[in-house]
Amino acid sequence: MNLESSVKDAIAKKLSDGTVEKLIEEQVEEGIKKALKDLFGLFGDANKVIEQQLKSVMVPYLEKYDYSQYVTKLDAVLVDVLKSSSLDNKQLLDNFKNLMSPETEKVTKITELFEQWKEYVAHNVDTDDLEVDLDDEPSYEPVAVSVQVEFMEDRSWSSFQNGMITFECEHDETLNIQFPVHRWEKFDKEEWTIDYKTPHDLSSLKRLDEFEVLLMKMNQNNTKIIVDEEMIHDDVYPEEEPEASF
Repeated sequence: MNLESSVKDAIAKKLSDGTVEKLIEEQVEEGIKKALKDLFGLFGDANKVIEQQLKSVMVPYLEKYDYSQYVTKLDAVLVDVLKSSSLDNKQLLDNFKNLMSPETEKVTKITELFEQWKEYVAHNVDTDDLEVDLDDEPSYEPVAVSVQVEFMEDRSWSSFQNGMITFECEHDETLNIQFPVHRWEKFDKEEWTIDYKTPHDLSSLKRLDEFEVLLMKMNQNNTKIIVDEEMIHDDVYPEEEPEASF
Protein backbone atom coordinates (compact mmCIF):
# COMPACT_ATOMS: atom_id res chain seq x y z
CA MET A 1 0.00 0.00 0.00
CA ASN A 2 1.49 3.29 -1.07
CA LEU A 3 1.38 6.51 0.97
CA GLU A 4 -1.54 7.96 -0.99
CA SER A 5 -3.67 4.93 -0.25
CA SER A 6 -2.73 5.03 3.42
CA VAL A 7 -3.80 8.67 3.69
CA LYS A 8 -7.10 7.96 1.95
CA ASP A 9 -7.77 5.02 4.24
CA ALA A 10 -6.95 7.09 7.35
CA ILE A 11 -9.26 9.91 6.26
CA ALA A 12 -12.03 7.49 5.41
CA LYS A 13 -11.66 5.86 8.82
CA LYS A 14 -11.86 9.18 10.67
CA LEU A 15 -14.82 10.26 8.62
CA SER A 16 -16.64 7.05 9.37
CA ASP A 17 -15.90 6.89 13.13
CA GLY A 18 -17.07 10.49 13.86
CA THR A 19 -13.70 12.00 14.69
CA VAL A 20 -14.01 14.79 12.14
CA GLU A 21 -17.48 15.70 13.35
CA LYS A 22 -16.18 15.84 16.93
CA LEU A 23 -13.30 18.10 15.97
CA ILE A 24 -15.65 20.39 14.06
CA GLU A 25 -17.98 20.54 17.07
CA GLU A 26 -15.06 21.46 19.32
CA GLN A 27 -13.94 24.26 17.02
CA VAL A 28 -17.49 25.58 16.62
CA GLU A 29 -17.87 25.50 20.43
CA GLU A 30 -14.61 27.42 20.87
CA GLY A 31 -15.70 29.93 18.24
CA ILE A 32 -19.01 30.48 19.98
CA LYS A 33 -17.27 30.92 23.35
CA LYS A 34 -14.88 33.49 21.87
CA ALA A 35 -17.71 35.36 20.15
CA LEU A 36 -19.76 35.44 23.37
CA LYS A 37 -16.72 36.57 25.35
CA ASP A 38 -16.21 39.46 22.95
CA LEU A 39 -19.93 40.23 22.91
CA PHE A 40 -20.20 40.35 26.69
CA GLY A 41 -16.75 41.85 27.25
CA LEU A 42 -16.05 45.32 28.66
CA PHE A 43 -16.72 47.04 25.34
CA GLY A 44 -19.06 44.42 23.83
CA ASP A 45 -22.45 45.38 22.43
CA ALA A 46 -24.35 42.92 24.63
CA ASN A 47 -22.59 44.19 27.73
CA LYS A 48 -23.60 47.77 26.89
CA VAL A 49 -27.26 46.75 26.46
CA ILE A 50 -27.25 44.90 29.81
CA GLU A 51 -25.56 47.82 31.54
CA GLN A 52 -28.16 50.26 30.22
CA GLN A 53 -31.03 48.05 31.35
CA LEU A 54 -29.52 47.56 34.81
CA LYS A 55 -29.01 51.31 35.21
CA SER A 56 -32.59 52.08 34.24
CA VAL A 57 -33.88 49.64 36.87
CA MET A 58 -31.33 49.80 39.69
CA VAL A 59 -30.36 53.48 39.87
CA PRO A 60 -33.86 54.80 40.74
CA TYR A 61 -34.24 52.00 43.30
CA LEU A 62 -30.86 52.71 44.90
CA GLU A 63 -31.61 56.44 45.09
CA LYS A 64 -34.80 55.80 47.08
CA TYR A 65 -33.43 53.03 49.30
CA ASP A 66 -33.11 53.64 53.04
CA TYR A 67 -29.45 53.12 53.96
CA SER A 68 -29.81 54.09 57.62
CA GLN A 69 -29.30 50.51 58.81
CA TYR A 70 -25.93 50.41 57.05
CA VAL A 71 -24.64 53.77 58.31
CA THR A 72 -22.50 52.22 61.06
CA LYS A 73 -20.80 49.81 58.66
CA LEU A 74 -20.37 52.50 56.01
CA ASP A 75 -18.89 54.85 58.58
CA ALA A 76 -16.30 52.23 59.57
CA VAL A 77 -15.37 51.66 55.93
CA LEU A 78 -14.91 55.40 55.36
CA VAL A 79 -12.74 55.67 58.45
CA ASP A 80 -10.39 53.00 57.09
CA VAL A 81 -10.31 54.61 53.65
CA LEU A 82 -9.66 58.11 54.94
CA LYS A 83 -6.99 56.92 57.39
CA SER A 84 -5.06 55.42 54.50
CA SER A 85 -5.27 58.68 52.53
CA SER A 86 -2.41 61.15 52.56
CA LEU A 87 -4.86 64.10 52.57
CA ASP A 88 -6.26 65.78 55.65
CA ASN A 89 -9.82 64.48 55.58
CA LYS A 90 -10.79 64.94 59.22
CA GLN A 91 -13.35 67.64 58.39
CA LEU A 92 -14.81 65.50 55.63
CA LEU A 93 -15.16 62.53 57.98
CA ASP A 94 -16.69 64.59 60.79
CA ASN A 95 -19.20 66.17 58.42
CA PHE A 96 -20.14 62.80 56.98
CA LYS A 97 -20.70 61.34 60.44
CA ASN A 98 -22.87 64.30 61.43
CA LEU A 99 -24.82 64.18 58.19
CA MET A 100 -25.54 60.45 58.58
CA SER A 101 -26.40 60.61 62.29
CA PRO A 102 -30.06 60.11 63.37
CA GLU A 103 -32.58 62.40 61.75
CA THR A 104 -33.37 65.83 63.12
CA GLU A 105 -36.72 66.75 64.65
CA LYS A 106 -39.57 67.12 62.18
CA VAL A 107 -40.40 70.55 63.58
CA THR A 108 -38.16 73.08 65.33
CA LYS A 109 -38.60 76.66 66.51
CA ILE A 110 -36.45 79.58 65.41
CA THR A 111 -35.48 80.12 69.07
CA GLU A 112 -34.23 76.53 69.29
CA LEU A 113 -32.23 76.86 66.07
CA PHE A 114 -30.76 80.12 67.37
CA GLU A 115 -29.50 78.32 70.49
CA GLN A 116 -27.76 75.75 68.28
CA TRP A 117 -26.17 78.51 66.23
CA LYS A 118 -24.96 80.24 69.42
CA GLU A 119 -23.17 77.01 70.41
CA TYR A 120 -21.59 76.96 66.97
CA VAL A 121 -20.45 80.59 67.38
CA ALA A 122 -19.03 79.95 70.85
CA HIS A 123 -16.96 77.08 69.49
CA ASN A 124 -15.75 78.73 66.28
CA VAL A 125 -15.63 82.51 66.76
CA ASP A 126 -12.33 84.23 65.98
CA THR A 127 -10.99 85.66 69.25
CA ASP A 128 -8.49 88.03 67.63
CA ASP A 129 -8.97 91.63 68.83
CA LEU A 130 -11.32 90.55 71.63
CA GLU A 131 -10.73 92.09 75.04
CA VAL A 132 -9.86 89.75 77.91
CA ASP A 133 -11.91 89.86 81.09
CA LEU A 134 -9.51 89.33 84.01
CA ASP A 135 -12.19 89.00 86.70
CA ASP A 136 -12.07 85.61 88.40
CA GLU A 137 -10.79 83.33 85.62
CA PRO A 138 -9.55 85.12 82.47
CA SER A 139 -11.99 84.87 79.57
CA TYR A 140 -12.73 86.66 76.34
CA GLU A 141 -15.44 89.27 76.25
CA PRO A 142 -18.76 88.13 74.71
CA VAL A 143 -19.65 88.76 71.08
CA ALA A 144 -23.00 90.13 69.93
CA VAL A 145 -25.14 87.76 67.86
CA SER A 146 -28.62 87.94 66.40
CA VAL A 147 -31.17 86.17 64.25
CA GLN A 148 -33.73 87.96 62.11
CA VAL A 149 -36.65 86.65 60.09
CA GLU A 150 -37.80 88.86 57.23
CA PHE A 151 -40.99 88.21 55.28
CA MET A 152 -41.25 89.15 51.64
CA GLU A 153 -44.17 91.18 50.33
CA ASP A 154 -46.26 88.83 48.21
CA ARG A 155 -49.37 89.43 46.19
CA SER A 156 -52.44 89.81 48.36
CA TRP A 157 -54.28 87.03 46.53
CA SER A 158 -51.43 84.51 46.87
CA SER A 159 -51.29 82.02 49.75
CA PHE A 160 -47.60 81.36 49.01
CA GLN A 161 -45.17 83.25 51.26
CA ASN A 162 -41.40 83.67 51.18
CA GLY A 163 -39.05 84.65 53.96
CA MET A 164 -35.35 84.99 54.78
CA ILE A 165 -33.62 83.90 57.99
CA THR A 166 -30.31 85.59 58.81
CA PHE A 167 -27.87 84.66 61.58
CA GLU A 168 -25.24 87.32 62.28
CA CYS A 169 -22.18 87.70 64.50
CA GLU A 170 -20.90 91.28 64.58
CA HIS A 171 -17.34 90.32 65.51
CA ASP A 172 -16.84 87.43 63.05
CA GLU A 173 -18.69 87.75 59.75
CA THR A 174 -17.36 84.40 58.51
CA LEU A 175 -19.89 82.74 60.84
CA ASN A 176 -22.86 84.57 59.32
CA ILE A 177 -25.35 82.52 57.38
CA GLN A 178 -28.56 83.29 55.53
CA PHE A 179 -31.12 81.05 53.86
CA PRO A 180 -34.64 81.41 52.42
CA VAL A 181 -37.79 79.73 53.68
CA HIS A 182 -41.28 79.38 52.26
CA ARG A 183 -44.74 78.15 53.13
CA TRP A 184 -48.21 77.60 51.71
CA GLU A 185 -50.27 79.37 54.34
CA LYS A 186 -53.35 77.30 53.49
CA PHE A 187 -51.57 73.97 54.01
CA ASP A 188 -48.45 74.66 56.11
CA LYS A 189 -50.14 76.94 58.66
CA GLU A 190 -47.29 78.32 60.82
CA GLU A 191 -44.61 75.88 59.60
CA TRP A 192 -41.93 77.10 57.18
CA THR A 193 -39.80 74.96 54.85
CA ILE A 194 -36.05 75.52 54.47
CA ASP A 195 -34.73 76.25 50.98
CA TYR A 196 -31.07 75.75 51.87
CA LYS A 197 -28.97 74.93 48.80
CA THR A 198 -26.75 71.93 49.43
CA PRO A 199 -23.62 70.74 47.58
CA HIS A 200 -23.80 67.50 45.64
CA ASP A 201 -20.22 66.23 45.69
CA LEU A 202 -17.88 64.79 48.30
CA SER A 203 -15.22 67.49 47.96
CA SER A 204 -17.78 70.16 48.87
CA LEU A 205 -18.70 68.25 52.03
CA LYS A 206 -15.13 68.74 53.24
CA ARG A 207 -15.51 72.53 53.22
CA LEU A 208 -18.74 72.72 55.21
CA ASP A 209 -18.97 73.62 58.89
CA GLU A 210 -21.17 71.87 61.44
CA PHE A 211 -24.02 74.38 61.26
CA GLU A 212 -24.22 74.08 57.47
CA VAL A 213 -24.32 70.31 57.88
CA LEU A 214 -27.20 70.75 60.34
CA LEU A 215 -29.10 72.82 57.77
CA MET A 216 -28.42 70.14 55.15
CA LYS A 217 -29.91 67.50 57.43
CA MET A 218 -32.94 69.67 58.14
CA ASN A 219 -33.42 70.32 54.44
CA GLN A 220 -33.10 66.65 53.48
CA ASN A 221 -35.37 65.51 56.32
CA ASN A 222 -37.93 68.17 55.42
CA THR A 223 -37.75 69.67 58.91
CA LYS A 224 -40.18 72.55 59.38
CA ILE A 225 -39.41 75.80 61.23
CA ILE A 226 -41.88 77.65 63.42
CA VAL A 227 -41.10 81.37 63.65
CA ASP A 228 -41.86 81.95 67.32
CA GLU A 229 -39.61 85.06 67.32
CA GLU A 230 -38.82 87.35 64.39
CA MET A 231 -35.81 89.12 65.96
CA ILE A 232 -33.49 87.97 68.76
CA HIS A 233 -30.29 89.57 70.10
CA ASP A 234 -27.92 87.94 72.56
CA ASP A 235 -24.30 87.69 73.69
CA VAL A 236 -22.10 84.63 73.31
CA TYR A 237 -18.95 83.88 75.30
CA PRO A 238 -16.20 82.19 73.27
CA GLU A 239 -15.21 78.71 74.42
CA GLU A 240 -11.56 79.45 73.70
CA GLU A 241 -9.63 80.59 76.76
CA PRO A 242 -6.97 83.34 76.66
CA GLU A 243 -3.37 82.24 76.90
CA ALA A 244 -1.61 83.30 80.04
CA SER A 245 0.89 86.13 79.53
CA PHE A 246 3.60 87.18 81.96
